Amino acid sequence: MTITINGRSCEVPGDPRVSLLDLLRDHLGLPGTKKGCNQGACGACTVLVDGERIVSCLALAVQYDGRSVTTVEGLASEAGLHPLQRAFVEHDGFQCGYCTPGQLLSAIGMAGEAARGLPSAVTADVAADGVTLTREEIAERMSGNLCRCGAYNGIVEAVAETFARNEIEAEKAA
Repeated sequence: MTITINGRSCEVPGDPRVSLLDLLRDHLGLPGTKKGCNQGACGACTVLVDGERIVSCLALAVQYDGRSVTTVEGLASEAGLHPLQRAFVEHDGFQCGYCTPGQLLSAIGMAGEAARGLPSAVTADVAADGVTLTREEIAERMSGNLCRCGAYNGIVEAVAETFARNEIEAEKAA
């Protein structure tokens, strides 16, 4: 059994009880994905599986045989940081940085969900073809990722700059 992690094929351990989080951190030496609560409540362990965000502490590695996983280590390229990583730096979207990997991956997954038209609890028109990423939408969609330091304003600004700048500017003008 293999999983593709950040573009590389990796063997899944024989023990079916190994979580995806523990596979990443303990077996593959990818410490960017953080173990926060280990109960699926904080979002520190968020990764992308085939482009969709999941909390890896609640996922068994064997469930993801043949799938593609992206961790924070897989965001940057030879050309430099991912645009969202740069925006986090520019907008002080982190303080201690512990939640940052999960925040980054959750935001990327969230942007994909919005682009596909998946509504949130605050989406005004659930029948619309797409979702406008307002500050309210971003805050609601990112609410599963906790930040102990309270860097939420910087996080929302970084996400808005990367994925929703036109919508946010229209919201300010209104």
